[in-house]
Amino acid sequence: MSNNYFSDKIATFDFDQFYTKKRRILFHSIMWLLFATFLLLSYILAYDIPPLHSLILTLRMTICNMAVFYTFFYILLPRIFEGGKIKATVLLLLSIPFCIYLWMAITYFTTLVYNNFGFDIPTGELKGVISKAAEQSFAQALSFRRVLSQIIIVISLLSPFFFVKILFEIFRMYNRTLKLQQQKMEVEIQNINMEKNFLKAQLNPHFLFNTLNNLYSLAIKKDNQTPEVILNLSEMMSYTLYESNTEKVSLDKELDFIKNYFELEKMRYPTDKNIQINISNEGCTSDLYIAPLLTFSCIENAFKYGLKSTEEQFILLDIKTENNTFYFQLENDVERINQDQSVGGIGLENMRKRLVLLYPEQHELQIENTGNRFKVTLKIVLEN
Repeated sequence: MSNNYFSDKIATFDFDQFYTKKRRILFHSIMWLLFATFLLLSYILAYDIPPLHSLILTLRMTICNMAVFYTFFYILLPRIFEGGKIKATVLLLLSIPFCIYLWMAITYFTTLVYNNFGFDIPTGELKGVISKAAEQSFAQALSFRRVLSQIIIVISLLSPFFFVKILFEIFRMYNRTLKLQQQKMEVEIQNINMEKNFLKAQLNPHFLFNTLNNLYSLAIKKDNQTPEVILNLSEMMSYTLYESNTEKVSLDKELDFIKNYFELEKMRYPTDKNIQINISNEGCTSDLYIAPLLTFSCIENAFKYGLKSTEEQFILLDIKTENNTFYFQLENDVERINQDQSVGGIGLENMRKRLVLLYPEQHELQIENTGNRFKVTLKIVLEN
């Protein structure tokens, strides 16, 4: 839950709007100011160098670090990743010694400038360090031995800035990735809702046609079930047209819809047909919610493809709810000629997509088509 909470917070954070050009300059300025402050205090307290001389040394080191930092992240890195993975890896490895040499070269030329202006350290552990460093030639200052002796110092000085920048870029990339995933999910949900509405537009006339035929037969016979059938049909149409347009509905209402549809379809067949529905804990699930019409395609497919086998004909539906978990199991016979065909089509595919989007890692779906049986088993952890 905590991971989902932080992911949602990061995804809703508008990074581009927050990290404007002015704020970027401000944050970079604060970063270098903090570095310069700590370095200045280090020169004064640890090396016993006068404040003014410490400030000039701090300026030199800050300039070197800034030059390497911006050269690497804003000039080298964008070009490194323009090629393939192997090329990028090789160039990235080569950029490390390049940055070290660059840092030492800038340090050397800055030292020459300071020496020309007669600046040197008069006291402390670093006394006369500028004049001594200026006496070296460029080849001596950047010799391989010199680089090896200074590599730990260079890396330790640059690593905090590189770490902060890399961490910052990771956060930005993660933010963009979550936004893209969120946008993709929204588009997929819209597409699924369009598919669901398309299915409803197809299925409602199907209900009407079959049920009206049954009503006609009951009316001719003056059967006492006629008012009940009309009421069931009215409740179903109200549910599909109005209440099922939300993302979640009361589980009790969804179960009522399933029961009404099952009973209406059952009227089309002789009473000796093995058509059974068992709903456990009915009426005790008013505090639970579920995606509307989620299992409807399965039930419709059972009546569409079932009750046609030359052997055993049956449709068995079992629904129960335990510990906020919805269990759905539907089994029906299938003709042998349909065993190699895709049973369910767009309806089952729509259900799969909705389950992945609405109940990620909270559902289990199994679809089996073996022998003369087609079985759908679904388990969903519901929320209050």
